[in-house]
Amino acid sequence: MTKKPVRATKKAVTKKTLEKKPSQTKPWLKSYPPMVNAEIGELEHASLGALFENSFGKFNTSPAFTCMGKTTNYSDLLDQSSSVGAWLRSKGLEKGDRVAIMMPNVLQYPAALTGVLRAGMTVVNVNPLYTPRELEHQLKDSGAKAIFILENFASTLEKVIAKTSVEHVVVTSMGDMFGGLKGMLVNFVLRKIKKMVPNWSLPGHTPYNQLMATSSYGYSSEKVDGGDIAFLQYTGGTTGVSKGAALSHSNVLANVAQTDEWLKAIGDGSGLSAGATYICALPLYHIFALTINAISGMQRGAHNILIPNPRDIPGFVKELGNWQFEVFPGLNTLFNGLLNNEDFHKLDFSSLSLTLGGGMAVQQPVADAWQKLTGSVISEGYGLSETSPVATANRFDGDGFTGTIGLPLPSTIIAIYDEKGKELPIGEVGEIYIKGPQVMTGYWQRPDETEKVMTKDGFFRSGDMGFMNKLGQTKIVDRKKDMILVSGFNVYPNEIEEVAASNSGILEAAAIGVRDDKSGEAVKLFVVRTDASLTKQDVKDWCAEGLTNYKRPKYVEFRDELPKTNVGKILRRELRDEE
Repeated sequence: MTKKPVRATKKAVTKKTLEKKPSQTKPWLKSYPPMVNAEIGELEHASLGALFENSFGKFNTSPAFTCMGKTTNYSDLLDQSSSVGAWLRSKGLEKGDRVAIMMPNVLQYPAALTGVLRAGMTVVNVNPLYTPRELEHQLKDSGAKAIFILENFASTLEKVIAKTSVEHVVVTSMGDMFGGLKGMLVNFVLRKIKKMVPNWSLPGHTPYNQLMATSSYGYSSEKVDGGDIAFLQYTGGTTGVSKGAALSHSNVLANVAQTDEWLKAIGDGSGLSAGATYICALPLYHIFALTINAISGMQRGAHNILIPNPRDIPGFVKELGNWQFEVFPGLNTLFNGLLNNEDFHKLDFSSLSLTLGGGMAVQQPVADAWQKLTGSVISEGYGLSETSPVATANRFDGDGFTGTIGLPLPSTIIAIYDEKGKELPIGEVGEIYIKGPQVMTGYWQRPDETEKVMTKDGFFRSGDMGFMNKLGQTKIVDRKKDMILVSGFNVYPNEIEEVAASNSGILEAAAIGVRDDKSGEAVKLFVVRTDASLTKQDVKDWCAEGLTNYKRPKYVEFRDELPKTNVGKILRRELRDEE
């Protein structure tokens, strides 16, 4: 009589034991392109310096970067990076020391980048548009001993350098790219006519051209281990004080290998051809362009067209007209801005093989318009500074925009967890957790903050809310901090913004939650119009057609423009702060 309940109990235990979580079954592998491996295997290079040196030799006289009509080839970069490394060593800097780079997309950036990393030092990428307060925090927090900076931003450094550990400053100008009479003319226009260079004084600084004259005879790269820190990539600080995500050489190399594996799906399975032309409109100091354009691109011998100021849409479009480009990384606001430019519609897109969307959610109306015009599907991906950055991506051989962030890359696991730390089944919304070799080693000198985002079994808590479907694709619904709570219902701004943006009279939209006596919070929508006749009621009526009652905007405010990061990501936080 006792055996039946014992057998029943044993059977129940066995059934429970056999239940597998989505992260264990990896449903996304069934959706992988047939030529893409599930794992990346052993890394090809021991360090980023080794990757660069391989490309310098392999691609030699091929063009590497072009900016404003001036081109640097791979052999040029070998010489320039050696001069940077030799100069840093001559100043007493050693392996592991932090070196800041505060420049937009100019030719001096890749020279400084490759030089610092080949010297075994750590790159601290700095947004050139930082205020003195933001710059001071990043330089002090990182302990940077040297900085490479464009003169346009030197006045900011002047205000704070005495409060930092920076001992050595290299100042460059736009004209340094060209040299000679053209360089002098460019500098004169920027300094005297356009007034783009505020007065500055940094006693003892080294001019960039003087550094380039440093002898690098017999220079050799520092031996670096995969675990050594390559980058301190500072988060935007939207959830608190800006923190430096410590990315090791192995972290970034792994992400390069993962994206390289994913690229196999392009075309007939042969992948992207070596020497492809990439458009680099996103700033290289941003993790997206840093990994995809600069590092992954250089490994493949890519020719990157640097765009110093992508906000100048007419100038940007004019530059695009000079090239047959194959790869175009961007984000929603950039794609949208280009689509609203008449001259962009006249360009030749016959060579465009891959459009990559990241940084923020790509909206369906923008994706549809882009595909209709260019013939290229926007392959949306997802990642963060903490993941080097790419964690997921849509298949590059897809025939349409999916509205998801795609599948986990090879050697990557995505899991969805609830607030109690329980993994959720397919289809349920929770926080996105990420595990893989591209996940950071931690936040620089912040074990307390690292502990908040890293689980004991190695998952990174992204702070993004989403769910996974049966195909293994993940759909982001929003950031936890951006979620709006209306009468107990979760409302996600991305959904409202996408519905609003599908109106042809709306250029951009941003939704936030504002306090409401009846519902706790209500939706407020900020709108940039293309149609001046559009009224607030028109916007509300439009949203009412696509959104259930509690998701509809209660308030609408028209703006000439929305606040954005330098990358072009809309800052809902600033809009909330104004309320």
